[in-house]
Amino acid sequence: MKKLLILIIIFCSQNIFSQTKTKDSSNKTPSKNTEEIPYIPIGVVVEEENPVYNTAGIEVKPEFPGGVDAMNAFIKQNFKSSKEGLKGRIYATFIIEKDGSLSDIKILRDLGYETGAEAIRVLKLFPKWNPGKQNNKIVRVLYSIPMTIN
Repeated sequence: MKKLLILIIIFCSQNIFSQTKTKDSSNKTPSKNTEEIPYIPIGVVVEEENPVYNTAGIEVKPEFPGGVDAMNAFIKQNFKSSKEGLKGRIYATFIIEKDGSLSDIKILRDLGYETGAEAIRVLKLFPKWNPGKQNNKIVRVLYSIPMTIN
């Protein structure tokens, strides 16, 4: 019963404080200090100039030079762990830019012991990737990888 009352209160407060259109807004003249907000009709899609695509919905996926095996060998060669016997996976995401460079590197999960910072260092050492394509145009792509540490 309490949950039902709380739900009713939430719906009522949303209804009371929601925005409404005023009909007399056309009579007002804008002052010199106010900026006009551009009118975008409902149903019009505004495309971003530089969108980021997901690897799932892209025609040509970006690729590390030499493939996945070369990427794993590169990580194994360059990753230096401060703790011996550390095993597990580090999950990272980054954006592959149109020129193949990496940006916006983020660590989603690491193993502790500064493994996240080391993973970022290794990802910054990556050579330029072959960028992804959508509709025969080179695009920015969000990519995520698990880095296996043995």
